[in-house]
Amino acid sequence: MAAPRILLAGDVFGRLNQLFKRVQSVNKSAGPFDALFCVGQFFPDSPERLEEFMNYVEGRSSVPLPTYFIGDYGVAAPKVLSTASKNSANLGFKMDGLAICENLHWLRGSGKFSFQGLSIVYLSGRSSSEGQQFGTYSQDDVDALRALAEESGVVDLFLTNEWPSGVTTRASLADVPAEASDSSGCDPAISELVAEIKPRYHIAGTKDIFYAREPYSNTDAVHVTRFLGLASVGNPKKQKFIHAISPTPACTMSASEISVMPSNATLSPYTFEEQTGRLKEVTKRPGDSMSDSQYWRYDVSKKRQKSGDGDGLCFKFIYTGSCPRGEQCNFQHDMDSREQFRRGVCLDLLLKGKCEKGLECSFKHELQNEAENPPRRRVGSGSMTANRSKECWFCLSSPNVESHLIISVGENYYCALAKGPLVEDHVLVIPIEHLPNTFTLSQEFESELVRLHDSLQLYFQNRQKEAVLFEWVSKRVSHANLQVVPVPSSRAAAVPDIFNMAAKKMGFKLVSKKFDNILDRRKWLRTQFDENSNFFYAEVPDGTILTLSVDENEKFPAQFGREVLAGLLNMPDRADWRNCSLSKEEETSAVEKFKEGFKELDPN
Repeated sequence: MAAPRILLAGDVFGRLNQLFKRVQSVNKSAGPFDALFCVGQFFPDSPERLEEFMNYVEGRSSVPLPTYFIGDYGVAAPKVLSTASKNSANLGFKMDGLAICENLHWLRGSGKFSFQGLSIVYLSGRSSSEGQQFGTYSQDDVDALRALAEESGVVDLFLTNEWPSGVTTRASLADVPAEASDSSGCDPAISELVAEIKPRYHIAGTKDIFYAREPYSNTDAVHVTRFLGLASVGNPKKQKFIHAISPTPACTMSASEISVMPSNATLSPYTFEEQTGRLKEVTKRPGDSMSDSQYWRYDVSKKRQKSGDGDGLCFKFIYTGSCPRGEQCNFQHDMDSREQFRRGVCLDLLLKGKCEKGLECSFKHELQNEAENPPRRRVGSGSMTANRSKECWFCLSSPNVESHLIISVGENYYCALAKGPLVEDHVLVIPIEHLPNTFTLSQEFESELVRLHDSLQLYFQNRQKEAVLFEWVSKRVSHANLQVVPVPSSRAAAVPDIFNMAAKKMGFKLVSKKFDNILDRRKWLRTQFDENSNFFYAEVPDGTILTLSVDENEKFPAQFGREVLAGLLNMPDRADWRNCSLSKEEETSAVEKFKEGFKELDPN
């Protein structure tokens, strides 16, 4: 697969006609290019350019190729944000940008997403200054990126509006523009961030000059970083405002390829004393309002905030159960909120105090009381309460169930395509009764599960794939779902190794046992399951069962199975199902396609 071909541009200032004319010219002579990424101020700097800018936003002019921009400031920025926030396509998690119009995406706040294999991280906005009401990044945005720096994998592109302070240190003086010595348009917080993130490319605008620094080495990393400062579109000095690169995604490179050291490489310009002070405290974005509701990562409603800056909830801790910054984190590691999230309460509700998705949200919108484990019971016992049935998105009697995803219904189980699937044909096997795990059903009902298992396995094998099954059993899971994820047959042999490696990195050791048939596997699993502990198990293609018992006070990601397979398949951005949402039309089409291929094998 060819490396993505990327165009980079500096501050646009609303000059979209001039920008896209140049883009089309470059695309014609040296393209085609896959995308354009813009840094610096994208919105107009004066009302005179507003009409030209809005022609694109409102669809009267077309954007020639996928364009992503940062820079939360300029004329019309609040207005465009308000309109975009009302677009249903922009609700919930949007790390890959707000859709402004066709081919135009606004990267707000901070985040990380994947584009054609490239890992892209961004910090949008400038550091706050007194009296500024819009377009500043917050400490929330900074801490989100610091958490990302702790994750595995190499970042390919880091996009910022301002330059990092000190980037010319140790650079060849002959190549440094005179204007680069001016501290305006530079930010020391970005210097610290880039030293931690260690991207392969760092692109910035704002200073209105072009500067391509020599590559520099990184501490505790084998690859180098290349800094590019870009001038503004139409600048009077005719400095370069558009630049083309074609980087091979780091995730596809060998160790020897990524560790190549250019002959002109220098030491890092960012040297900090040990235990340097934290990134400077930057204020919450003062322009937050109802129109700013798309910003979800760390925002908390006023009713959940305490006095003083930095008292919001830590997204990293609530979502994963841990935070790499520990006691140095600026935000609360609130175990009660973490437990509410594990019980299925909407993350937006916990962090922001509200959810914008309304009826489309599949999560609970009331805080949950810790319930006792229900006793084992047979289907049809009638012991499930009406309230639990109504709020559960897996109960067939619930008004929240997404029935268009269902592919097969039996006596005790039904199958549905996953919401936000990791891959095509990602299936859930779900008990019809509201039960917390598949072991709660009497053993006499296992034969139906076995028939479903064998049918799904044959369905995938006919398509040169193998099924990996896993279930997370926890007191916090209200309705069980056994996940069935197909992986290419060529990758099947690696599945046990990557599960074991992932568990080892987290300080756990999986128990492994191989069986010839699923009935024996299920019988053995029942002997391993302890109602007083959380329990993870996976069935890998060769018939091996991997299990792990997790004490209630131990931290373990509920999405462990999905995260591991996302790593195996080189699609880490799809580890979170919220990043993989499809329209209802796309989901319905996928269901019909699956049912057509499955009808001869469906035991129901």
